Amino acid sequence: MTARARIRAGCERYVAERIRLCETRSLIGPEGSPLSRGSGETSLSNPMAVAKPQMPDHHHSATRTVYTKISEEGELSMKDKKDFSRREFLKDSAAAGAGLALAGGLAPSRVLGANDRIRVGVLGTGQRAQYLMTLFKRVPSTEIVAVCDVYEPHRDKALGIAGPDAKACLDYREALDLKDVDAVIIGAPDHWHKTMLVDAVRAGKDVYCEKPIMHSIDEGTEMVRAVEESRRVVQSGMQQRSWEHYQLGKHIVDSGKLGRVTFVHTYWYQNYLTPKGWNELSETDTSKLDWKRFCGNAPEQPFTPEKFVWWRFFWDFGGGILTDLLTHWIDVIQWYMGQTAPKTASTTGGLYLMKWQCPDTITAAYEFPGDFIVTYTGAMNGGIDDGGIEFRGNEATLKIDRSHLAVYPEGQKSVPGWLAPEPEIFVRSERDGTADHVKNFLDCVRSRKTPNAPIQAGFEAARTSWIGNIALKRGMKVAWDATKNRAVS
Repeated sequence: MTARARIRAGCERYVAERIRLCETRSLIGPEGSPLSRGSGETSLSNPMAVAKPQMPDHHHSATRTVYTKISEEGELSMKDKKDFSRREFLKDSAAAGAGLALAGGLAPSRVLGANDRIRVGVLGTGQRAQYLMTLFKRVPSTEIVAVCDVYEPHRDKALGIAGPDAKACLDYREALDLKDVDAVIIGAPDHWHKTMLVDAVRAGKDVYCEKPIMHSIDEGTEMVRAVEESRRVVQSGMQQRSWEHYQLGKHIVDSGKLGRVTFVHTYWYQNYLTPKGWNELSETDTSKLDWKRFCGNAPEQPFTPEKFVWWRFFWDFGGGILTDLLTHWIDVIQWYMGQTAPKTASTTGGLYLMKWQCPDTITAAYEFPGDFIVTYTGAMNGGIDDGGIEFRGNEATLKIDRSHLAVYPEGQKSVPGWLAPEPEIFVRSERDGTADHVKNFLDCVRSRKTPNAPIQAGFEAARTSWIGNIALKRGMKVAWDATKNRAVS
């Protein structure tokens, strides 16, 4: 059996078992009666070819949709897993050469026993970092021992999460000098990532670095080199790689279920024009902010509340919508499709609502090796629909976002005509994969294995976003020259 066939077989078993369990627990018919075996039944002879679930009966409120649910605890909400588990499936796929086995051999700063505590420092303690701190603290035998930020209110909030015994620092290098720090979280603005990460790995610390890992392609190249030389464990903040339904989506694509994928559309919409956003601007206390340290290696410039609160959308500190949002989705796309960089990029955007430098409304198109195109649309004028990805193949379409996965086979017709077709496979996740991503990182700090989103994955995702920004700034289509590590017109 070929590697591809073995991967498909494993995927079929994985999906079929979950749908079978859903059938026994979640499918109900009219009046609450169990559905008879038939149109909603999984074909065990061809488990991926699940029969189309029946459409809702207009005389009854019950919906006959096949679905699997992933709970807040991270387990499928079914007790009977019997003779098949995700672990077995991953084992089968790895044996088939799917690249799921993680390499080991990373250098420890100290040998950690099973009961030894992992001591963590936090470099940059804004809202995202504070959330990460709560997740780190939930993992047994993990403690936050240092928090660093140039803004005192952020530092104080982080200290409240870490506990009174943690050290509060203005300069991040104080945390790196602490011998009892095993790992650091980098939650500072993008323009600080390269300096902090390189200093951290050279100081013998493992690193969890928020996305995008770098502020330019050249910075990313230097960061990858520093990590490889140091042999530290580095996890980039691409948490979809640890999210169970995203992992399932990868297996579905690998199985060939979608057929030939030639078009991928992705989108993300948010709204910064909210009372909360404006309050953050008005509440900034400049007397408690070291603005010069905040700017760091960026050009010296006067303070504005917009630059401090919405730094992601000013070129000196961030990369706008593409690096802030697209980076997550393009990582999933390149992961699923087995690509590391596009061939070309075209981007257009405008600044219509916000007092920023980067566009608040944007669209980008990428051509990739392997004969497929990716389009992205993003806007900051409203959060309806949020964000997601559509992989369109000639045999089926996969739609995935942070709460759902759905597969729609080709050839389905709406019944009646005004209703959309029902998905063949539907998975709902009610958890945040960031918790799994944090645990994967801490597990690798102990085991010295490569984490789910190593530095190279973070670099490749952010690089594609920056290629899009280069096209935007030049106002023309650009091609990526891998030999020169440059985007060329």
